[in-house]
Amino acid sequence: MAVQAQLLKGTRDFLPERMLLRQFVIGKLREVFENFGFEPIDTPAIEYAEVLEGKYGDEADKLIYKFEDRGGRRVGLRYDLTVPLARVIGTYPDLAKPFKRYQIAPVWRAEKPQKGRYREFWQCDVDTVGSSSMLADAEVVEVAYDALRRLGFSRFKTKINNRKVLAAVAECVGVTPDKAVYVYRAIDKLDKIGLDGVKAELESSGVERPVVDRLLDLLQIRDKADAVLAQLGTKLADFSIGIEGVNELEELVGYLRSLGMKEEYFEVDFSMVRGLEYYTGPIFETVVEEPRIGSICGGGRYDNLVRLFTNRATPATGISLGLERIVDVLDELHLAGVPALKTVTHALVTIFGTDTVGESLKLASELRSADVHTEVYLGTDRLGNQLRYASRKSIPFAIIIGPDEIAQGKVVLKNMATEEQVIVERSEVTSHLLSQCDVLMR
Repeated sequence: MAVQAQLLKGTRDFLPERMLLRQFVIGKLREVFENFGFEPIDTPAIEYAEVLEGKYGDEADKLIYKFEDRGGRRVGLRYDLTVPLARVIGTYPDLAKPFKRYQIAPVWRAEKPQKGRYREFWQCDVDTVGSSSMLADAEVVEVAYDALRRLGFSRFKTKINNRKVLAAVAECVGVTPDKAVYVYRAIDKLDKIGLDGVKAELESSGVERPVVDRLLDLLQIRDKADAVLAQLGTKLADFSIGIEGVNELEELVGYLRSLGMKEEYFEVDFSMVRGLEYYTGPIFETVVEEPRIGSICGGGRYDNLVRLFTNRATPATGISLGLERIVDVLDELHLAGVPALKTVTHALVTIFGTDTVGESLKLASELRSADVHTEVYLGTDRLGNQLRYASRKSIPFAIIIGPDEIAQGKVVLKNMATEEQVIVERSEVTSHLLSQCDVLMR
């Protein structure tokens, strides 16, 4: 009996048209990453479980795919690309610092699938290890901004906060340490459930009413970056950790402006939390305003993560762009500049008959040598069937080379979109196709 053809929930197949869009996006991201001096690495999909455990927080740890392999080893699929990077730094301590790397690879999480959220998905990360300067944080934010702009995004905003500010806010309003986690979770939902929703959630978690009222007063601080930071500086003046966080944000914002990032694309929003526990300083999250699919990238500073593998303090910061959501938005908005690629093939060389196969193969070889992506039809079906194949695959051109064309030193070149046919000298067919590059790459 045949095995039922079915996909594991939360995973997807990518057929050629979708895969071409993904490869286009990955290529653009790679160009941007390398333009900023980030260099590629790769790490195994599978790690020892102890490498992954205890790095993300209790809730996230439950989502790690873990199992025992045939050698009795406890292993797991990587949950993100940041913890494997920290392990790399511990494995190769002599790497020149700052170490700037990018990695584009799949990760796995055992969570409930929904729109824009999958159990297997790709992350596109840039990180700098070994620099405590806010320049490093500003640079990774700028990388994400530049990447999204090059892909055609125009309506998005990067929210910036600092874990030190959040710690000071909790201390300022009088939250007991055992309730701090509830406060952070509620704050993080502000945009979704509003102030009343945050109030109800905090009260249901046992946070005292006076504490809730003080927190809601702080959460209403909404303004331009300088105004927000000034108000936070005043309200957190008695909390050194908070002032340290505010100062870092002021420095970060100043660098973003120097890099030419307009304030319409970023804001200081101290209601943005980020869920992973390894963040220690500035945190960032970029949200596309249309369609409202949620965050499209995020990251922050994690100065204590590498220490878990080296026993040495090693500053680090980075940002991750979610390939799945980027592709989903590009697909939905049909953004300008993103080619509607349907096939990698530029031209199909037809086969007129068994006695002309050699000439068809010779022509295909010449075209491929000139980087014209060329298929040869695999068989001697009727010409109409061969042309229908080219049409179904959206191949731009079909080349007909029969006995008459061979004898005359010519070919028939058919534009499959317009159905226009032209007779081209055999010696000029390559240059003729290359002149159609704008058509070939549509």
